[in-house]
Amino acid sequence: MNAADQARSLELAQAIASVVTLVRGHFPAARANLTPWRDDPLTRAFNERESLDLSFHFPGWSPRTQCRSLLLQLRLERAPEAAVARSRPRLLGVLIRGLTYESERWRLATLGEWQPSGSHLPSPEVVQTLQLLCRELFDLFGAGAQSLGSSDSDADGGPPEAGEDRRAA
Repeated sequence: MNAADQARSLELAQAIASVVTLVRGHFPAARANLTPWRDDPLTRAFNERESLDLSFHFPGWSPRTQCRSLLLQLRLERAPEAAVARSRPRLLGVLIRGLTYESERWRLATLGEWQPSGSHLPSPEVVQTLQLLCRELFDLFGAGAQSLGSSDSDADGGPPEAGEDRRAA
């Protein structure tokens, strides 16, 4: 669901603004869009209340990211309107998609290895930046927040170490 539509409390509006600040800290040229989805009946039919969606557009095609835009989808434990006053919902996972006008080029999810997959992958430096951004997003939405694929013994919410598999058994 569009992040702008979810900002119904001061606490959540501040969290969304902090997300924009975090992303712009890593990608200063990116322009934020808090309403990446059209408001039409078909789009509303697939509305996900437990999601905050926002996009970031680069001034042109970015060779380092291999895309023109990033779509950031934050999966929350509960819908923001169900949140207790002055509390943020817990962040369960992050999905970042690299897009062009034609199609999705790659995606990175905080599930399993935290590695991008797709036809045109970003540079290794950008992958590290995206992983760091995901860790910062988990920190923003509360200490102890974990990705869906993390184990109980690994509560840092970060990508797994080399060779470690964090998928649920």
